[in-house]
Amino acid sequence: MKHSSSRILTTHAGSLPRPNDLIELFLAKATGAIGDDRAIRQRLTSAVAEIVDKQKQLGVDVPDDGEFGKATSESVDYAPWLTYVFPRLNGFSGKVSFTESFRKVSGGITFPGMMERRDFEKFNEFYKDPKANECANLAAVAVPACTGPVSYAGRDAVATDIKNLKAAMSAGGIDEAFMCAASPGVIERFPNSYYPKDEEFLYAIADAMREEYKAIVDAGIVLQIDDPGMPDTWDQANPEPPLELYRKFAQIRIEALNHALRGLPEDRIRYHICWGSWHGPHTTDIPLKDVADLMLTVHAAAYSVEAGNVRHEHEWRLWQSVKLPKDKLLIPGVVSHATNVVEHPELVAERIVRLAKLVGRENVIAGTDCGLGGRIHPLIAWAKLQALTDGAALATKQLWP
Repeated sequence: MKHSSSRILTTHAGSLPRPNDLIELFLAKATGAIGDDRAIRQRLTSAVAEIVDKQKQLGVDVPDDGEFGKATSESVDYAPWLTYVFPRLNGFSGKVSFTESFRKVSGGITFPGMMERRDFEKFNEFYKDPKANECANLAAVAVPACTGPVSYAGRDAVATDIKNLKAAMSAGGIDEAFMCAASPGVIERFPNSYYPKDEEFLYAIADAMREEYKAIVDAGIVLQIDDPGMPDTWDQANPEPPLELYRKFAQIRIEALNHALRGLPEDRIRYHICWGSWHGPHTTDIPLKDVADLMLTVHAAAYSVEAGNVRHEHEWRLWQSVKLPKDKLLIPGVVSHATNVVEHPELVAERIVRLAKLVGRENVIAGTDCGLGGRIHPLIAWAKLQALTDGAALATKQLWP
């Protein structure tokens, strides 16, 4: 995995805006208007080539496929990074209301349901107002549940994703790119009526998803594990649990992830966390200081963390006391999906420089807080990526005078 050996490199968190015609094809498949995937597969090949070239033109050093192979049927959609797994996993079927989908007691912690998380409860009127935020419509969403033994069924899908990205890399002369995959812990949050114990369900998912992780790494692509649930599930617990109980809950899920990553080279793996990514107050997020040590136990060479939005930007000071392990990388978000305001490159540079001075300039790759696709307008997404690369260039001038 590249380090910023002579300048600050840039990347992002994964999802990028899909072209409208690709979204329309996914919608047509979902509604039965087309019966097979041929048109989707053909458009995916060209769309991935286009988005990799777009990232290259914007100056992004370590691009991805925009997560284009993960189906979405609308331009505003926060879920494809996770819901893509269900066609790739045997054992899931039926539909459960999203409002009910996360209702369980696990590890002594009560999870009353997604719509009863503490931030939603605290700002109830805001979250119920469809004109104010996108979360008001979540109650109408349905998701599958685990009803049988979990195993991996996504070999063809991940092979297609890999083929498209590698072809785009070759065409663009790009030697390093990444691909995202969901962690076992976030998938385990979905309903389960088959496995008698949460940990059995968790490790069954880990063993299944290992196939996807290994396929990506074996293809020479950097694997990014998306695990917003590690910090974000804290807010879903209601009432607020004791911190040590929650840390034990999170540690078990990290152990399952490390089980899935066993034997895979750390220097080909990066780990992404965030705090749920929705556009809301986030006043009940767990502080990074309470889980940073757990994050650093993940078998990865780089850690991608929100550091640009107004709820978490102050946490850069954590790295004054927490030591980044030797030869590891920090990928701080220095532009954010959480606002339509485009960050000034001078601010981006400031964010990069203060972290580089704490963990070492060679150990920082500038990134985004979370995925930009499905969260902000495409024009704003491209402007933010441009601000990211422009800010990194300014930071380079300060750090390599």
